[in-house]
Amino acid sequence: MSKIGFIGLGIMGKHMLRNLRKAGHELVAYDIVPASVDAVVTDGVERGVSCKDVASRTDIVITMLPDGPEVEQAVLGSGGVLEGAHPGLILVDMSSISPMSSQLMGAACKEKGVAFLDAPVSGGEPKAIDGTLAIMVGGDQETFDKVTPLLKLMGSSAVLTGGVGAGNVTKLANQIIVAGNIAAMSEALVLADRCGVDSAVVFNAIKGGLAGSTVLNAKAPMVIARNFKPGFRIRLHQKDLRNALLTAESKKVALPLTSLVQQMLIALMNHGSGDLDHSALVTFIEDMAPKTSSTKQPE
Repeated sequence: MSKIGFIGLGIMGKHMLRNLRKAGHELVAYDIVPASVDAVVTDGVERGVSCKDVASRTDIVITMLPDGPEVEQAVLGSGGVLEGAHPGLILVDMSSISPMSSQLMGAACKEKGVAFLDAPVSGGEPKAIDGTLAIMVGGDQETFDKVTPLLKLMGSSAVLTGGVGAGNVTKLANQIIVAGNIAAMSEALVLADRCGVDSAVVFNAIKGGLAGSTVLNAKAPMVIARNFKPGFRIRLHQKDLRNALLTAESKKVALPLTSLVQQMLIALMNHGSGDLDHSALVTFIEDMAPKTSSTKQPE
């Protein structure tokens, strides 16, 4: 088995690493937060002291970081992956970042003899825990074939969508659809509530019809239970939509609905809700429709 380096042990990364370890792989783990490394270091998971150190001791490096600047620092910066890289190293960036950032790093890796894939994921913390993430990959077929067995330990699907950057284009498309679903669901449930109809009953009535979706099934129960514990944080979804809008601007593509939802997420961040689950988007709609004494069950 290849020895794997894992950089980035946040909400998603720590579970992805554990699934690799459960399959018997040796790992070297690193995060800028020492306590995050403390939490995963066990027999078979070694402590890395820097991104450079991780790369020098492994055959495959996986990065799972918040955004492009963090990934670029970890890979291209002082003490970064490329400083410790050796010919034949494979770098798989599973962060959700701008496709342009992925292409920048892909070119830098190629100059160093390092194979690079961008492989963002979808599914949030629950699917990271049970190893059923959807993984969207950009890069060459040969490298993809080499790492597919590892990806399948973390996800239920891994699809090569094109060259470097294509994985993150696909992830941006995914995030646009998820954001739109959550916004529409939020409006629907608030409307039902303000009309005096139990939103849980509405959810159960519509989930088997055309309005049903994975997003609805995952997020409506959280809204109904007022459980906004983050599986995917508002601030991270806002970041993804920002990257989608910047990418769209570079290609002269209009994304009016995405722009509107991104503004809603920014407003929630400005009110201190950035670390809540993105299902808390419903609170933006609720604040625009305060309950009144006239709310009653329709006849």
